[in-house]
Amino acid sequence: MSYIAAPSVRAYAGRKGVDLDALAAASGRETLAREDVDRHLSGETAPASHPAPQAGDGRRYWDVDHAVHGPVTEESLSRMARVAADNLAAANAHIPQVTHHDRADIRRVEAFRASLRQEAGERGIKLTTLAFHVKALAACLKAFPRFNASLSPDGETLHLKSYVHIGIAVDTPAGLMVPVVRDADTKGLWRIASDIADLAGRAQARKIRPEEMGGASMSISNLGGIGGTGFTPIVNPPEVAILGLTRTEQVPVWENDAFVPVPMVPLDLSYDHRVINGADAARFLGHYARLLADPRRLLIG
Repeated sequence: MSYIAAPSVRAYAGRKGVDLDALAAASGRETLAREDVDRHLSGETAPASHPAPQAGDGRRYWDVDHAVHGPVTEESLSRMARVAADNLAAANAHIPQVTHHDRADIRRVEAFRASLRQEAGERGIKLTTLAFHVKALAACLKAFPRFNASLSPDGETLHLKSYVHIGIAVDTPAGLMVPVVRDADTKGLWRIASDIADLAGRAQARKIRPEEMGGASMSISNLGGIGGTGFTPIVNPPEVAILGLTRTEQVPVWENDAFVPVPMVPLDLSYDHRVINGADAARFLGHYARLLADPRRLLIG
């Protein structure tokens, strides 16, 4: 019978005088490892084998008896986690994805936020930096309509959207949820901040309605509150791009004949290369960074 064995396993079996062809036939296993050779030499019976995964089958993986190597426990994935896993695996398998990295100076954003702290308290709204990111992303989607689109399943038609809805990835005990800020291009910072707080709070409490989680133009995955210097977010179809954010860092920037510490936020833009090319991505993030560097542009359009 046909079977799979790494070169190192074949060499090990040769040194031990074990015929892998005979071992595969006797055990019925389609994948042989060093442990199978050792088990054969000790006279143990090999555990039942499962069929090897077929090329292109994203739902089948190498099936390993982990208990052979030591104690293990099992934990069932929630239904939401299983659905997310299937969607992400399919997306990663079918979308030729590229990630472009940049960073943005947010000195003026933070100064502006500080100037509004008292008013935010009076309004009962927490004005986070994320609200500025949503506003900036909405402006970029208006300026670069190809990013606000979806590719048809047959890859022949690009659907350009007139609306601008921004998905916000929320880490919840039940798994990742992505509620959507609707019409972000028509809303001011206060309304966006209020929407983010409301959606995130209800997502944590699992009170988000299904219709509040679909139809995003593009999504933001924000890890800034946790850490990291960059990552590669996976495009969530039918969107054609996703923006990742990580923790703001102090970067030395040469200004006026001296280095000055500047708060910079890392930006990670993953995109579907069938729709967007590298130059488009670079221009998109460059425009995004300029908007954050001078937040007055977000207010005047």
